[in-house]
Amino acid sequence: MLKTRIILVVASAAIIGMIFMLPKAVVENDSEMEASGHVDSTASLPLASPHQALSKGSSEKIKGLRARYLSDPTNEKNAIFADSLAKLYKEAGKFDSAAWFAKEVSTFLKTKESFLKAGDYYYQAFTFAVDALKQQQLAEEARGFFEKVLVIEPGNLEAKTKMAMTYVSSSTPMKGILMLREVIAQDPKNELALFNLGMLSVQSGQYDKAIERLEELEKINPENIQGQLLLGVAYMNKGDKAKAKQQFEKVKKLDKDPSVQATADSYLNDLK
Repeated sequence: MLKTRIILVVASAAIIGMIFMLPKAVVENDSEMEASGHVDSTASLPLASPHQALSKGSSEKIKGLRARYLSDPTNEKNAIFADSLAKLYKEAGKFDSAAWFAKEVSTFLKTKESFLKAGDYYYQAFTFAVDALKQQQLAEEARGFFEKVLVIEPGNLEAKTKMAMTYVSSSTPMKGILMLREVIAQDPKNELALFNLGMLSVQSGQYDKAIERLEELEKINPENIQGQLLLGVAYMNKGDKAKAKQQFEKVKKLDKDPSVQATADSYLNDLK
């Protein structure tokens, strides 16, 4: 049996997301998904920790900045130190630590941009979390910041789309799915919403729906590697091996990044 895997959306546009196993909960269509009221998004979370070992240089920088920040954390100038720490922790893949310091920055600045950054970092930490309770806590933190962004800018579709995904993994998944549909209704070419709807359709076994969403994404942005790769996964799981093979070969031509090449090769091996 072919393995069902999905691409995790990550903040960096330069790298491909983690690939991971998914159980299949097959439903026939969107209305049936609504009736069941359940999409097991927690199954689409990676099993490996995103934390990488800090380089000696990064470790020394973090040590120095933490000391300066902790010397007087109530000083508004320390928002600069906190922001630098958030960036360093993000670069190291320590998204929970990055999120904590981004949250501290937002308490000083209280701007839409600082709320969005904190929300993004908590969102990344949420997508990498393994423990169910921690997933829930991080999702709630991310949601809270995205809500603040939407109070300031109700039309911010990036915040709305990511907030929707935190609901998909909660006890009210249909709230998230409906929010994603609202985003698409407002902006039919929204890449993040199309990708996430395609991802959820693959997860629930709705491969025709997934292909429809992801082919639309391909028309909008042929260089969206995650979308291109996930489209291949949808073809593969539908049983269209010829299109899947063609799709993965296309991905290899589009992006020479070693991780992308390895991922595409993995799928091509499954098709042999």
